[in-house]
Amino acid sequence: MASDVEVVRRRFTVDEYHRMGEVGILNEDDRVELIRGEIVHMTPIGTRHAACVAILPDSEPQPDIVLLRHRADFYASQLPAPDDVALIIEVADTSIRYDRRVKGQLYTEARIRDYWIVDVPGDAIEIYREPGAVASSSRSGWVAARC
Repeated sequence: MASDVEVVRRRFTVDEYHRMGEVGILNEDDRVELIRGEIVHMTPIGTRHAACVAILPDSEPQPDIVLLRHRADFYASQLPAPDDVALIIEVADTSIRYDRRVKGQLYTEARIRDYWIVDVPGDAIEIYREPGAVASSSRSGWVAARC
């Protein structure tokens, strides 16, 4: 006689996620992100993606590029909050739908003011501004423009 097994997912907090990196469970070579409490494997970065990121910043943070407002301690005492973020940029080679739908929604909820997606295959930059603003062309609440 077969019985159904209930699968329970263990969700992680941001602090737990960071602690996994500190103790070596996750390392800088792991292509993962914490999305809504779940650790998600990201697709490998392709050569065009890596080249595009290398052209834009001096480093490759998660997300690909984050521009923060100046703070005297350079965020040594505490991680940036949404109000500290001036711009988030994702470079999308194979992840364009994910960056638009999943990450776009997360950034909307966090009230990030400016979010850009560098669409590598499309040779374009999508600019999303002012989350929550009424926009007939955007279901996510972003005012979108395509450059």
